[in-house]
Amino acid sequence: MTPIVDVARGLGIAPELLEPYGRDKAKVRLEALDRPDRASGKLILVSAITPTPAGEGKTTTSIGLAQGLRLIGERAVLALRQPSMGPVFGRKGGATGGGASRLEPSDQINLQFTGDFHAITAAHNLLAAAIDNRLHFEDTPLSPRSILWKRALDMNDRALRRIVIGLGGRSQGVPRESGFDITAASEVMAILCLSTSLKDLRGRLDRILVGYADDGRPVLASEIGVTGSMAAILREAIMPNLVQSREGTPAFVHGGPFANIAHGCNSVLATRMALATGDYAVTEAGFAFDLGAEKFFDIKCRSAGLNPAAIVIVATIRALKMHGGTGLDALTQPDPSAVERGLVNLAAHLDAASHFNKPILVALNQFTADSPDEIAAVHAFCEGRNVPCSTANVFGEGGSGATDLARKVVDATSGPETPFQSLYPLDWPIEAKIERIAKAMYGADGVAYLPAAEAKIRKLTKLGYDTLPICMAKTQDSLSDNPKLRGRPRGFTLTVRDLEIAAGAGFVVALTGEIVRMPGLPLRPAAERIDLDENGDIRGLT
Repeated sequence: MTPIVDVARGLGIAPELLEPYGRDKAKVRLEALDRPDRASGKLILVSAITPTPAGEGKTTTSIGLAQGLRLIGERAVLALRQPSMGPVFGRKGGATGGGASRLEPSDQINLQFTGDFHAITAAHNLLAAAIDNRLHFEDTPLSPRSILWKRALDMNDRALRRIVIGLGGRSQGVPRESGFDITAASEVMAILCLSTSLKDLRGRLDRILVGYADDGRPVLASEIGVTGSMAAILREAIMPNLVQSREGTPAFVHGGPFANIAHGCNSVLATRMALATGDYAVTEAGFAFDLGAEKFFDIKCRSAGLNPAAIVIVATIRALKMHGGTGLDALTQPDPSAVERGLVNLAAHLDAASHFNKPILVALNQFTADSPDEIAAVHAFCEGRNVPCSTANVFGEGGSGATDLARKVVDATSGPETPFQSLYPLDWPIEAKIERIAKAMYGADGVAYLPAAEAKIRKLTKLGYDTLPICMAKTQDSLSDNPKLRGRPRGFTLTVRDLEIAAGAGFVVALTGEIVRMPGLPLRPAAERIDLDENGDIRGLT
């Protein structure tokens, strides 16, 4: 691999702006954003159709596309999320791409990398500890029953979703109910990813709503007195990380919120660095278009003033078969008819993407089991909708397997830039924003609110939080809030059971279905397959 200082030099980043972590990764100081000498690059958003449990290779395709752009002579840079150790040790495994389109050092990125997740976890838990300390000394107006701030851990552990703390007598703390969120769902993670500077980070930490006083007054983190210390913990973590792909394509890998329970995008600062150093910045938003991509536009882009030049939607034959009614155990068997039936899901995501007025392309991430007839069915469908489609063998061939896709992206972005368009205005009521997302992105007929959600909407509106964008917490397994409904569900009502406020991050979270903010492990987690050999090499982490 190319030494990371040389990768940085190729981007015009001087060595004094790097904080190296060995020879293959480094943090980049925020001063690297000061690039008045060059125009900003074009932002390419990679999203996907509703995935199978194994995922459809959105990260692999993003890496392959960036490599392909460089092979055809374009200056491309990646801006991607960091993996959480919860999914790494859970069902999914690693999240650094795969095959010939992978980030390096892959194992380190998948595990502890440069310590950003640890810093976010520590900052989150410092605030939690300070809150309970204030309760212990009766030095706060906070009502113990109205505290909203939980603790965080970067691990899947369902036993920690709802707990009782402070047992053992007065000297051990104040007994109360609490719980844990996975670090990827922490508001501190969202704050770090949406912050545009250290000053902005500090202000957002101050605005965190931690609970309410006995009289109903909101209590902010600034009143607890430790947000300065939280910012100090995050001083290094806010700097984007620079690594590279197997073909030497530069990649800013920074931040890792989930898209089903958070806003699902890498950091604003990393994206801006990619735009400042490349002519094409390739980024992704988590899960399918209905989740990560919608939030990318309505939360991240609106907050940071970003304007994507094009949208690439990743599809796979196996996911189309799943949506066409084929069982998960038969996804590798040739079945063009199932692919054709499953194209309704791709159609739904193309329809959803059309609301944002950007050029749209389809990348068919090729697997070895895909038959020519199945591939032809996808291309014929896209041709019928006048949507450019490219079959990309990025796992097997790396950048050379994505040169056709890269050329199509260049062609799609060669015209005048289209203005940014959001899905809804911020001055709409909370219910109107949720209904707009539910109908335009999911295909719902309407929205139903449980009593807890109705009460929370009234409270948030009274406190002035109704002008914030909406972050939907919804299953990734279906366009609906029912994970068992495949394809393109029709005639359903989306149910919102509760709402949470992420005042520091700057959005309202709407909780639907049975989605939780602390995932659990499957029966046979990936952690059971990972080991360390006698040479210190990690095995089984894919």
